[in-house]
Amino acid sequence: MLNRLEFDSVGPAQTMSLDFAPRINLIAGDNGLGKSFLLDTAWWALTRTWARRLIVPHLPPALPSISFSYTKKTSGDYEYTSKFDRASDNWSVKPSRPAIPGLVLYAQVDGGFAVWDPARNYWKKETPDRPQAFLFKPEEVWEGNALCEGLVRDWASWQRERGDAFAVLCKVLDTLSPSGSGKLTPGELRKIALDDPKQYPTLRMPYGQDVAVVHASAGMRRILAVAYLLVWAWREHVASSELQGTAPAKEIILLFDEIEAHLHPQWQRLIVPALLQVMDVLTGNHDASVQLIAATHSPLVLASVEPVFDSELDKLFLLEERAGEVLLREQAWAKQGDVLNWLVSDAFGLDQARSIEAERAIEAAEALMRGEEALPAGLETKDAIHAELERVLAGHDVFWPRWVVWVEAQESQA
Repeated sequence: MLNRLEFDSVGPAQTMSLDFAPRINLIAGDNGLGKSFLLDTAWWALTRTWARRLIVPHLPPALPSISFSYTKKTSGDYEYTSKFDRASDNWSVKPSRPAIPGLVLYAQVDGGFAVWDPARNYWKKETPDRPQAFLFKPEEVWEGNALCEGLVRDWASWQRERGDAFAVLCKVLDTLSPSGSGKLTPGELRKIALDDPKQYPTLRMPYGQDVAVVHASAGMRRILAVAYLLVWAWREHVASSELQGTAPAKEIILLFDEIEAHLHPQWQRLIVPALLQVMDVLTGNHDASVQLIAATHSPLVLASVEPVFDSELDKLFLLEERAGEVLLREQAWAKQGDVLNWLVSDAFGLDQARSIEAERAIEAAEALMRGEEALPAGLETKDAIHAELERVLAGHDVFWPRWVVWVEAQESQA
């Protein structure tokens, strides 16, 4: 498991560090503050490869470094401080055989995936052509490449065989499905175009039709891609381990950028707990430990982990900008109860869980009730504020009783 990342002169701040929890790690913060940077670097620290582009450090005379620590297959932790060599435009690696952190999977927000398998990607002198990692562009997840058949072909093959692979895929899809009628159930294979010879997997929709997976919604495609890559990566890892006469990995690290991307709220509030359950479905009696490191913008994601969050196993991190500087800190966990409370918590920082116009009108009303004279333009009077509140607030908004009582008190005193 990844224990620690520490940065100097690289990334959005001069220095940053974070100590990870062994199970759930959620990273919240505004756009552009470094969530993807942290995940890209976590992948590199664990695998010695870049899933996207090499991280570029601050300009000279800065002396950039990335320090990291993770548990490994043998006893003790693997620790190293990488320095950036400007002459070769690269980050240094420890000049020895690397450690084995476990099976690492990285789901990127654009639909791309990266997989590092200790049974197939581990560096050995006698196998110089072994791929450093399996990197999939979004379209390659579906159509395959030289390393993988892809979702469409593999799913169709598994379904025709009706063997263990398809049974596990069905279980994973079921686990990742929202409750009720939205279950992800495979339909019949079908041809979808005259000039395309392939038989495509389908989903049995609640309204009775079988829809080809390539025509599914963006949210469904995200879930299908995750389900397929998890099944594919674990099955290939187990099979490769058996060929080598070694035991499958005991540690699995899942990296997710914007874990809620494209997902309906029904899915947003189950994705984190479901992923942990999925790994139990996949690994079965292998007794593997799972660490999840995920960036999120969703208050529903944070609300969804309240029942399972354990301060001994899980952490919440917050990236924020203050006075022109980016700060990364561990946020003390506190249940907020519902999505509205999460929106106005430190994790998201909204003053109100309303529209900007409603927030402005309520702030003007509160200023008037406090007796302040400086009020926003167009909202300088009680009548103007009342008209704006009627325009922007719902009839059942909780602010109405407070405002109405104050207005009636003012009128009774007039």
